[in-house]
Amino acid sequence: MIKRAIVLLFDSFGLGSSADASPQDQGADTFGHIAEWCASGRANKSGLRRGPLHIPNLSRLGLIAAGDLSRGKSLPFLQYAGEISGRYGYAIEQSHGKDTPSGHWEIAGVPVLFDWGYFPDKEPCFPDALVEALIREAQLPGILGNKHASGTVIIEELGEEHIQSGKPIVYTSADSVLQIAAHEDSFGLERLYELCNIARQLVDEYHIGRVIARPFVGETGQFTRSNNRRDYSTPPPAPTLFDELIEQDGEVIAIGKTADIFAHRGISQTIKAYGNDDLFTATLDALQQAGDKSLLFTNFVDFDMLYGHRRDVIGYANGLETLDQRLPELEAQLQPGDIVIITADHGCDPTWPGSDHTREHIPVLAFGPGITPSCIGGRDSFADIGQSIASHLGIKPLAHGKNFL
Repeated sequence: MIKRAIVLLFDSFGLGSSADASPQDQGADTFGHIAEWCASGRANKSGLRRGPLHIPNLSRLGLIAAGDLSRGKSLPFLQYAGEISGRYGYAIEQSHGKDTPSGHWEIAGVPVLFDWGYFPDKEPCFPDALVEALIREAQLPGILGNKHASGTVIIEELGEEHIQSGKPIVYTSADSVLQIAAHEDSFGLERLYELCNIARQLVDEYHIGRVIARPFVGETGQFTRSNNRRDYSTPPPAPTLFDELIEQDGEVIAIGKTADIFAHRGISQTIKAYGNDDLFTATLDALQQAGDKSLLFTNFVDFDMLYGHRRDVIGYANGLETLDQRLPELEAQLQPGDIVIITADHGCDPTWPGSDHTREHIPVLAFGPGITPSCIGGRDSFADIGQSIASHLGIKPLAHGKNFL
């Protein structure tokens, strides 16, 4: 029997705050608060949606039940849609922080048990030595920003000055990240990528997880970020599920920004797609060609980038409903030996103050032709997902995690 695994990662889709969450994250619940917002009618006043959150397929696969387990109570405005047909539960993060690489790497069997470096929330936020080196090595006239900021806000604030001066906009957030925004036409996309490569090397000594290229287009007052974002991640500190699968004659198909997050290590094929709908279509297309011992891993970045960080509850809710409607397409394409796991990497509660990630539990929903429905409870680590996939695909056990299949 051919065996394949498909991971659908809803970037930022948390199920309630972890016990070890910081005080500012205690009470965050990405899924629960979106559902509550919709049920209250607040999301309907704009005319952009109507009624409670409607996710019958995710409910059937166990999402609502997993949320109830995570928060320790049910929500009266979330209704089950018949008998649950998948294995469901939630997972607790062991990695330090609440960032994208840590969540992904732990899912792939490598928890981040060290502390990332962060830039302080003050102006200027970057060390003088780092700024001087970046200006010197990239031959820049200077930089703009040098602070914590929302990406969409800072390009409106500094975009015109950037175009006039040629200085890139360099900023950060509560995550272990350095972000560089530049106009695709006036600064140049390839030049931005080269700048980020230089920055990637410079921030290693500060233990920064990612450098992110944030290109934008348009004119003053109408700047918009383009789809040409690129993440420059430090490599995982140990071999991941991806590496082990490649080593043991398997295949890893990374869809969306997945390959960037793993520093393009342990990847057989990278498929670029933009927008949740196109990402889902790309997953279906890739599955048609995938062979035995294949892992397809798709990151649905819109939930985080467009809705979570921008605190767009309506967009998040509509995005969930759209993907929910497409799940039967995937189920119809599954063959004996296939398993699908729906999960996330952290939270980003769009009802919560600020614009940063929130440290939350993540959903673990597993289904496929040979998967019997059951509750798998609260998992002690995201690594249980990677260990379960390793077992399913018949490769040697990973160093972390417990199999729930």
